[in-house]
Amino acid sequence: MKAWIRRNWRTALCGGAMLLLAIIVSVTTAPQALETGSWGLSFQQEGSPPIGNATAQQLSRYDAAFLGSGKTIYLTFDCGYEAGCTAQILDVLKAHRCPAAFFVVGTYIDANPELVCRMADEGHIVGNHTEHHYDMSKIADPDTFREELASVARKYRAATGRDMLKYYRPPQGIYSEENLKMAKELGYKTVFWSLAYVDWYRDKQPTAEQAFSKLIPRVHDGAVVLLHATSTTNAAILDELLTRWEDMGYTFAPVSELFSPFSF
Repeated sequence: MKAWIRRNWRTALCGGAMLLLAIIVSVTTAPQALETGSWGLSFQQEGSPPIGNATAQQLSRYDAAFLGSGKTIYLTFDCGYEAGCTAQILDVLKAHRCPAAFFVVGTYIDANPELVCRMADEGHIVGNHTEHHYDMSKIADPDTFREELASVARKYRAATGRDMLKYYRPPQGIYSEENLKMAKELGYKTVFWSLAYVDWYRDKQPTAEQAFSKLIPRVHDGAVVLLHATSTTNAAILDELLTRWEDMGYTFAPVSELFSPFSF
């Protein structure tokens, strides 16, 4: 009788331990919900990648990325309107053979079809920044969300005769998990960033020194850099900026490489 009790006690303990292990594994491996709001970064150490609102692994579930790998920089520009800087930016990119991604809104294509054609002709990715630059996290209706992207794609097709590559950047970096799901279902890859600075105020442009003080010490392996094409400072410093990054051993690659395979 005592032997029977001992055997069953051991069986019960073993079963309980296995159940506890299964619970621990399921909790620790279950996908965690993404934080909703504005994309944000925390820089812990100069020269090292920052910590984002979500990890690269979490974002990858929705075909989204903010960071690459290796001694590579992925250069991106947001284009809400034309301030006379884009042609100079394109000239510098061509001289350095640096591929970039330009995320454009619908009105940008309306007003600047020749610049959009030049971006495409010179091998740059022209990405989707939505028709109206709304806070997309407030759009719950899939049809409304779809039309914000589809309108830009139609205008791009009309301007260039090409189909728009499906790369998407949420306006102001504001997103929700549901939005990322909808973008993925439409075949889009969402591109956030791992390095940016305050360059978008037209009447309060940073000095070159202020720009370099942010963009040089904080650059890191696999950096996805966000600059605004409206910035006169960016246009003025871009040649020196790219040269300094090159002197640091960096090369440049298109954002498409972030997704083939995911870099994390």
